[in-house]
Amino acid sequence: MKQPITVLLALFCLLATSSCTTKVKKTPPPKPFPIVEVAKQDVESYYSFPAEISGKNNNQVRSKIQGYILEVFIDEGAKVEEGQPLFKLETNIQDRNADAAQAQVSSSLAKIDAAKAGVQAAQVEVDKLIPLVEKNIISNIQLETARANLLKAKGQLSQAQAGHSAATANFQGIEEDIKFSTITSPIDGIVGKLNSRTGSLVGPSDPNPITTVSDVSEVYAYFSVNERQYIYFFQKFPGASLDDKISLIPPIDLELANGSMFEEQGVVETSTGQIDPTTGTIEFRVKFENKNGLLSNGNTGKVRVPRKYKNALVVPESATYEQQGFTYVYKSQGDSVVSMVVEIKDRVSNLAIIEKGLEEGELVVGKGVGNLKNRMKITPQKVSIDSMIQFKTVK
Repeated sequence: MKQPITVLLALFCLLATSSCTTKVKKTPPPKPFPIVEVAKQDVESYYSFPAEISGKNNNQVRSKIQGYILEVFIDEGAKVEEGQPLFKLETNIQDRNADAAQAQVSSSLAKIDAAKAGVQAAQVEVDKLIPLVEKNIISNIQLETARANLLKAKGQLSQAQAGHSAATANFQGIEEDIKFSTITSPIDGIVGKLNSRTGSLVGPSDPNPITTVSDVSEVYAYFSVNERQYIYFFQKFPGASLDDKISLIPPIDLELANGSMFEEQGVVETSTGQIDPTTGTIEFRVKFENKNGLLSNGNTGKVRVPRKYKNALVVPESATYEQQGFTYVYKSQGDSVVSMVVEIKDRVSNLAIIEKGLEEGELVVGKGVGNLKNRMKITPQKVSIDSMIQFKTVK
């Protein structure tokens, strides 16, 4: 009888042990997610674009004649005025040519005097023969010969006068060359790098200028936008035409290379209006006053184009996600979420500005949307938008 009792006791212990180790499984609560209210705000920020700075007028200084630089009157960075001498070229050849040309002028004058005397003599001969022919004292042939000689003398005078004009023009041209030996500044401005110095041979066909003089009382900042940005600007910015839109752009700030801000604000003046096929960009020009002369030709910086939206409908940028070319948010409905398509007007300072798809006061999930699915249950935790915009966009 002991064996059946032992088996029953073992079976009882096994059942007891099994019941002790079995636990009741409970369904976990939905995960918490921050919920924000769609709100209207005034949003201000800016677009930042790299910019190249150029003086409003940059003139290359070149020699109009070929010659060696004899003197340099200025140095790099010097402030000069229009007409001020910059360089002096040696003129030994031009001086010799001028002497020869002057001699040709004198010779041509002597030829004119001789030709005039010939005309006068031929005219006297014609005048003397006319009455004799009229009285039949001599034949008409002598008179016609005298008249032919007169025409010949007048022709020689015309040739002499033409020779004098050519000699004078040649002399004046050489004198101009001698004047060109003094190279002057074409404008008021600042002298740039000197590419040639004393002893250098320079001429009008040189690939590089001797130097550049830049007027930097005002400067231009050039920046480029890509095709997509330009289309957005043309479609979204106020104004009926490109000129209208440019005129309505607010004043522009300039961030200098060291991170500081330039003291003057600039004005967008114009745009190329055409896409450069090599870069795919369109260039804009901003004018800045440069009263203290801080900016110079060749500086770089960043222009800041203001972005201002009044009473804009916003959600945190982290509340949006993209799928198959569309932008979505998760709208909170009680303890579940519904995926909604929205149209984004712009993204500014970690905020998404809503064009269509949401209304003020509606609730959306503010963060962690990559972990959600449509109709998913959540534990909503309402927070403010300000507490959310510190987060970067979840992609």
